[in-house]
Amino acid sequence: MEYLSRVADEMLRKRLGAFGAVLIEGPKWTGKTTTAEQHAKSVLKLQDPDNREEYLATAITMPSLLLKGESPRLIDEWQDAPMLWDAVRTAVDKAGGAPGQYILTGSNTVDKDKIYHTGTGRISRMKMYPMSLWESLDSTGEVSLSELFANPDYDINGAISKLDIPALIKVACRGGWPATLQLPIEASMMIAKDYVNSVCENDISAIDKKQRNPKIAKQILRSYARNISTVVKKTSILADVTASGDISISMNTFDDYVGALEKLFVIQDIDAWCPAIRSKTAIRSMPKRCFTDPSIAIAAMGVNADALESQLKTFGFIFEQMCVRDLKAYTLDFDSHISYYRDRYGLESDLVLHLGDGRYALIECKLGSREIEGGASHLIELRRLIREYNKNEKQVPLREPDLMVILTGGQMAYTRSDGVKVIPLACLKD
Repeated sequence: MEYLSRVADEMLRKRLGAFGAVLIEGPKWTGKTTTAEQHAKSVLKLQDPDNREEYLATAITMPSLLLKGESPRLIDEWQDAPMLWDAVRTAVDKAGGAPGQYILTGSNTVDKDKIYHTGTGRISRMKMYPMSLWESLDSTGEVSLSELFANPDYDINGAISKLDIPALIKVACRGGWPATLQLPIEASMMIAKDYVNSVCENDISAIDKKQRNPKIAKQILRSYARNISTVVKKTSILADVTASGDISISMNTFDDYVGALEKLFVIQDIDAWCPAIRSKTAIRSMPKRCFTDPSIAIAAMGVNADALESQLKTFGFIFEQMCVRDLKAYTLDFDSHISYYRDRYGLESDLVLHLGDGRYALIECKLGSREIEGGASHLIELRRLIREYNKNEKQVPLREPDLMVILTGGQMAYTRSDGVKVIPLACLKD
């Protein structure tokens, strides 16, 4: 299959130009190895069945021998021989810190007892996420997120999405897994289900070599999926997990399972943004429940595209997850993070996208056009509260939002008279 360029490609180029080695982290099946291979000049695959035993024996006795090869040298599944981490760090030091020597890919299943140095300053860490709609060629890319931040006069009017709601449902079910792009929808749904099964049956125990019950893991993922994109207490999720009577676990055990799923990049909750525009007791501070890809939630719930077409309220929550995934992919270079705002008065911003330099966007995710007016009123009111706060706190003012955006499942992009930008998710790119 032809390689489709990723936003991570440019980030990897930059890091290889600055650091001796780069570690690519992220969920499995996101194409980390394939992307790394586009930049590597030699490759060592530790899970090659013909050479695996020999490689592992060499790693134990003299790991530096495995590092020989043209640079950048890709070491895939390096966690199978964790002593290679310190070998790479040492090799970078011996080369005077010369950039672009090694690329490491693999999972988080690492025996950290065999690692003696953090690699700080020598090995740079970068994340890769499942493919965004732009990377999978489902977005037209007519609206650039970076240009939106950089240019106040950027004209988005008239950009058209090629995906209607049924098509968005299908790409959400398929997910951002590169292996699904050439498959029909029924087959791609099997990929997402297999991902969930693999995580629950194998990965959740392998992550730290601690045996966990697949049935409990599946039930936690199912309950998380039922509460996707919502601010729900852990106690409520635990009650849902144990409601059938078949499972009985403590809160400590629940936290242990969730922690393992976070290490595997399956669950990625979003923290609350708490600016000083309300009293602390008014602003919700619990995390919002999220997955790294919408297809995981759909597979965990056991629904399909046909069912979601008649459950658009449910798909609205899943659509927000697709927005989160794409925004993360588009801002890899920006040292960014995503939060949300909600208070007890009903005022909210589904997402707040923070860039590393302090700029930020207030974002509402609205599947249908009838919800746009309400979403825009929330964003305008949030900006008004920030301005009101700044009148009284002139010494330490809050930055006003650089962007106010409604990401939608609609067809056309436009800028409203109040400055809020309405953008179909399938028009967006980095």
